[in-house]
Amino acid sequence: MITLWHNPRCSKSRQALALIEASGAKVIVRRYLDDPPSVAEIDAARVAMGNLPVIQMMRTGEKAFKEAGLSKDMSDAELVEAMASHPILIERPIAFKGSRAVIGRPPEAITDLL
Repeated sequence: MITLWHNPRCSKSRQALALIEASGAKVIVRRYLDDPPSVAEIDAARVAMGNLPVIQMMRTGEKAFKEAGLSKDMSDAELVEAMASHPILIERPIAFKGSRAVIGRPPEAITDLL
């Protein structure tokens, strides 16, 4: 079973979902903009990605990043809180299987979980 934090308006997210479905794997789609992950869930995702630096989980080019007054040198806790408050800042898609997770950029990165 794969859980996908998905934004249907994002082409990479749609491609990742298509790869999962084509593989025959069962998938739970979580539209994270409608159902934002908590601080704890974002922290758990970071750990599942091998303690990935928090900034690498963020879409720093998003308008919301600047509007929120964020910077790349802020603490991990501040950045995680910002993602929980503004889920548009979460890099997408993120696929989870068991205790592992990957960012689907490029979408083929999710094949590690299939």
